[in-house]
Amino acid sequence: MQNDPLILASKSEIRATLLQNAGLEFETIAARVDEEMIKTSLIAEGASPRDVADALAEMKAKKIAQKGVAGLVIGCDQVLDFKGSILSKPTSPEHAVEQLSHLQGNRHSLLSAAVIYENGKPVWRHVGQVRLLMRPLSQNHIETYVEKNWESIQHAVGCYKLEEEGVRFFSRIDGDYFNVLGLPLLELISYLTLRGTLTT
Repeated sequence: MQNDPLILASKSEIRATLLQNAGLEFETIAARVDEEMIKTSLIAEGASPRDVADALAEMKAKKIAQKGVAGLVIGCDQVLDFKGSILSKPTSPEHAVEQLSHLQGNRHSLLSAAVIYENGKPVWRHVGQVRLLMRPLSQNHIETYVEKNWESIQHAVGCYKLEEEGVRFFSRIDGDYFNVLGLPLLELISYLTLRGTLTT
C-alpha cells in the first residue's frame, strides 16, 4: 500500500523500470536542467564528484517541485569518478572509445544520487557508491564494442551498460548493483517505508 503520490523527475527508462519492478506507483515528469553547465560550474568551484551528483539530483527534484506538484518528487543523477575527475556521457563513438581506453585496466566509481523534495523543500538525500575494476582491454575490443553497441551506450555514463554486454569488461564490482543502474533503490525504499509512504 502507498500513502503518498510519487513523482520521478527523470526521463530514465531504467530508473522508471526499477521503481515499477519494486511495486511503486509514480508519475514521471522530466526535469529540464542544463546539466553540463551546472556540472562545469560546480567543478570550477572545486566541488567533488559526490557533491556534483548530489547537486544535480537536487536541482532536478527542485525544478519539478517548484511547479507545485503534490507529493514527493524524486530527483536522481549519476556521475563517474575516475581518479577524482568526472567523466561525462560520450558525445560521439570516438569519444566513447577514448573514455573506455582510459578506464580499461583501472578502477573507477559510480556515484548515484537521489534527493526527495516535499512541499518545495528537500527532505531526504542519499549518494550511493559502487567501485568497479575494469579488465585490461585491447583497442580492437573497445572499438568493436562501441561500434556494435553505440545506440545502447551513447546515453550511459562510462560508455558501458553492466546489464548488457558491458558486464564482460569487469573483474570486480564492490557495492550495490542498483547504484550501478543509477538509483540507490534500497535506501530510497527504506526511507519511504520509515516515513509511512509504503506500508505492508
